[in-house]
Amino acid sequence: MGARENLLAIDNETMVWSHWKTDNEEKQPMKKAKDEINAFLGKDTEFEGKFSFTGTVRIDGTFSGEVFSSGTLIIGESAVIKAKVHVGDMIISGEVHGDIVAENKTEINVPGKLFGNIQTQRLVIEEGVIFEGNCKMQALAREDQNETITPSQKAEGLSILK
Repeated sequence: MGARENLLAIDNETMVWSHWKTDNEEKQPMKKAKDEINAFLGKDTEFEGKFSFTGTVRIDGTFSGEVFSSGTLIIGESAVIKAKVHVGDMIISGEVHGDIVAENKTEINVPGKLFGNIQTQRLVIEEGVIFEGNCKMQALAREDQNETITPSQKAEGLSILK
């Protein structure tokens, strides 16, 4: 019923707000805002500085600086990123130099390369990617847990192989 107008495309010379309606839009349920790409930095784009956004952003160009968002950052195959990143979710198919904090999930797909440390709750690394760094898997924060668990309690129920 309604038209979509959430895509910002940026190339060397172009900044465009797209506005379209699909033929079968009435038949399909509306996608959640987090599933739609809100902004796109094209292959020949270079950007430097602090970058914050909501929703989902895809970068296929070159970026250096800092990124902060609760949304999803997608690094395309042609992208080269040199940044400190703190996002909700991150999907890497390009090259990233820098430390990543992803509140929910980090995914590295072929031909992705990551040279830096990751801090995330969930990590997916496809066979064939390059990852040089350390990974810290965050424990899920439990607001209702006020008890302190001792190391011996953590070890209960674990099998020890010798």
